[in-house]
Amino acid sequence: MHYFTFADKDSTIYQQSSSINTGLDEVLEIRKDVSDNANQVNVSRILIRFPLTYISASIMNGTIPKPGRNPASSSFFLNLFDANPTALATSQSIYAYPISQSWTTGDGRSYDNPATTEGSSWSFRNGITEGLLWDGAVSQSGATWFSGSSNASGAYEASYSFSSARTQDVRMDVTDIVTWWLHGTGSNEGFIVKRNGIIKSGSQAEGNDSLTMNSGSDEGNSTRLGNFSFFSSDTHTKFPPTLEAVWDDSIGNHSTGSLQPITGSALEDMVIYMKGLRPEYHEKSKIKFRVVGRERFPVKTFSTTPSNLTVKYLPSGSSFYSIVDAETNDVVVPFGSGSKLSCDSTGNYFKLWLDGYQPERYYKLKYRAVSDGGSTDELDQYFDEGFTFKVVKED
Repeated sequence: MHYFTFADKDSTIYQQSSSINTGLDEVLEIRKDVSDNANQVNVSRILIRFPLTYISASIMNGTIPKPGRNPASSSFFLNLFDANPTALATSQSIYAYPISQSWTTGDGRSYDNPATTEGSSWSFRNGITEGLLWDGAVSQSGATWFSGSSNASGAYEASYSFSSARTQDVRMDVTDIVTWWLHGTGSNEGFIVKRNGIIKSGSQAEGNDSLTMNSGSDEGNSTRLGNFSFFSSDTHTKFPPTLEAVWDDSIGNHSTGSLQPITGSALEDMVIYMKGLRPEYHEKSKIKFRVVGRERFPVKTFSTTPSNLTVKYLPSGSSFYSIVDAETNDVVVPFGSGSKLSCDSTGNYFKLWLDGYQPERYYKLKYRAVSDGGSTDELDQYFDEGFTFKVVKED
């Protein structure tokens, strides 16, 4: 299962414009602006928070497994979608840390004139009027966050590496940080996403770049690394940031009753279709999709049921679904451990929680079946039969 949660607040904070708020900007930026003589460097950082109430309740009632680093656990990923960054250098990384203080998203934009100064900024957690500084004492701090690796779940740091200057979406594994929040050890104030910079020492140290910028860090040196841009939660596109929960909810082929598997030469030319697929589903729906496999040319036998209507189940534990945006073909749910097909006495199936999908969009279902008949006989087949459905808004 892949379940998506949308951000409840996000903003970019800029070192150069230390008191402006950009809470309603449609793009989030991780910038690094270097002057012509390389004497001046200014950076920006992303603040973003996702509500965890529903996920926490689902873990408590057993609907979602507890997060962790084993196959029976759930994992979490921060998804940021590319918005045409500029002048990127190759081989660099961005990092996410848990923010250590509360903050206000604000309703400003980077191009406001006069500038909006209420809400989070590089200097303030909530704006000039109330004047709460990020570290409580020193201005120009650029937010505060936990770092290190002494928490029970693993590390306070998550990262994503870019190996080329090509633009790409980010899918960052943040399982350790989310686990720390869900265990109740830390308060969910969201993520700060940035290049690496100076961090205070200590097991739960807070980042603070207000006094000096580490010249050996990606933020502090004079190397031109370019500017990352990602769509914000206020974007008018279909690419807002998401927090993705992934777990294996599949049920194996131990409850198949009288169903028989597709085996042997039938696997080489099988047909996959869906039963009861509707053209539209409500955005709050939780759906069970039925997937049917059969031989394309079944062997003739004496029976009261036509052989081409006989349902058989797909290879056990190695059959998957994928979901893509029908318009752009962007992958929403990849083939993997979180998208295995289940099986019961009626046939194969899988479940979707559609409240994590964009309403008023069409999605396409694809399938993959892997059968291991030995090192030389393994089959790995992909099926794109044009199965689509639309998620519609609540009235």
